[in-house]
Amino acid sequence: MTFIWIVSLAVFVTTIVISVGVYSHFVAREEVQTWSRRVRPAGEVVNESPASATFSYWMSKCSELLVRVGAAIKPKDEREVASIKLSLVQAGYRSERAALLFIGLKLALAAVGILLVSLVPAVVLGFPSQQNLLIYYMIAACVGYLLPILWLRVAVRSRQDKLQKAVPDALDLLVTCVEAGLGLDIAIAKVSKDISDTHPILGDELTVLSLELRTGLAREEALRRLATRTGLEDIRTLVAVLIQTDRFGTSVAQALRVHADSMRVKRQMRAEAMAAKLPVKMLFPLIFFILPSLFVVMLGPGVIRIMRVFLPMAGQAGS
Repeated sequence: MTFIWIVSLAVFVTTIVISVGVYSHFVAREEVQTWSRRVRPAGEVVNESPASATFSYWMSKCSELLVRVGAAIKPKDEREVASIKLSLVQAGYRSERAALLFIGLKLALAAVGILLVSLVPAVVLGFPSQQNLLIYYMIAACVGYLLPILWLRVAVRSRQDKLQKAVPDALDLLVTCVEAGLGLDIAIAKVSKDISDTHPILGDELTVLSLELRTGLAREEALRRLATRTGLEDIRTLVAVLIQTDRFGTSVAQALRVHADSMRVKRQMRAEAMAAKLPVKMLFPLIFFILPSLFVVMLGPGVIRIMRVFLPMAGQAGS
């Protein structure tokens, strides 16, 4: 059996599995709706449309399938799994099944990439040989496998950028609350509520911190967890200041005031550094986009007039 037959058989089996899944869904749909009506509290109004209900049902089934696949193929090294969990937490996904779902998603996208390449007509691929077709399958599988990793890095970076923009405002509010006489735990809870409207991501992290403090977790451990969840250098520095203040018994308000001033200076220096990079960043758009159009506008009429004058003269001189 050649490799082409193996791929064709895999496509056929995948089509059969999808068809059976769709048939099972439509067969069990009425039963699912009946049981959902039974377990729903009396008088509860559900505004979910049938299309959204179907989408939610299929998303839950796909999630369960990917979690099972991820549990079956997860790495044996616990440090690698812990690294994936940490990256997902820093991206804002705190579910216990997020790591298994992510691992299963990588394998699923690799399989989808191979399936998509197998569905491309041979004319488009230039009637490749088995060796070239295998290379195409490997490239598609690698791209599908690496896409979730790239997305996770972008998600972590985007979330950290939003947190970095929100930290100075939250720190100013925290300084105001502490100087007004509130304790640190109550001030954190107050800031988490006040900042949730403008900076919901940081508000959510501070809410988690406040809940951990309420449950009796040590303040130092809760603050370290905040620094780990965010992975941001500014928050790590703030956590270090609060831990040192708690250990040595110094004034929290004074320490936060000094740190807020240094944070403000740091933000100003960061803005000045970005402004200093603007001429270099504007160089390539200026050369490739602005100057050519400027030359066309300025020199175009003169070139056209010169051509109108000298071309007839050159023709007469040649004749």
